[in-house]
Amino acid sequence: MHEIEDLVQTSVELLDRHHPADDGRLRDWFTALFAFQNDYDCSHTQHRVMEILIRRGHTVRFPIAEHPDYAARKDFFDGIEEFTPLREFGADEQEFAGELEDGYVDPPWLYCEAATALWQRMNCPATTEAPLLEVVVAVAEAAERDGDAELIGCWWSLGWQALVGGQPFSPEELAATPGVAELRAIVRRTGAQGFGSRPSEEQLELMGDELETWWYRL
Repeated sequence: MHEIEDLVQTSVELLDRHHPADDGRLRDWFTALFAFQNDYDCSHTQHRVMEILIRRGHTVRFPIAEHPDYAARKDFFDGIEEFTPLREFGADEQEFAGELEDGYVDPPWLYCEAATALWQRMNCPATTEAPLLEVVVAVAEAAERDGDAELIGCWWSLGWQALVGGQPFSPEELAATPGVAELRAIVRRTGAQGFGSRPSEEQLELMGDELETWWYRL
């Protein structure tokens, strides 16, 4: 889905511009953004922002020979001539966990992403899981400073299930979720509800879902 790919790329670039070089949160924020992207039918797009990902510590690049399995599988690694994900799936394993869990090779380099299985095997620094909504609020705050209401609206219009998840029982419970009030306030201030794929009033009536209605009626 090109819309999701572009949304994530734009958000990575925006966060990089608006946060100082020593802001360690961006590594984990980028992990959350690409995990979100992985839930959709998207291509591998990290190469679009690879310089940022490496500089911010989200992706580490090694010589291929430093892979922990290189000695045991030298012929395999030496024979790689193009971009190749290293995850191997068993007959009963689903791919939704992400094909980059074991890193990927783009000769002559081995790439390792934060919070993946290979990241742990390479003894890279510990990571912290960042809620997607926390990241989206940070994106919205930066986009508001840039006057980019469209980017804010594109995120907000994805809906609470995509951004918050879980199983809130009422609008009040959803409203109490950290980050929800902040995002809604930014959407109202910037008029961002005019962008993105928000359901129409007629569609909301047909849904008859109080959580969806509360989310989209600011």
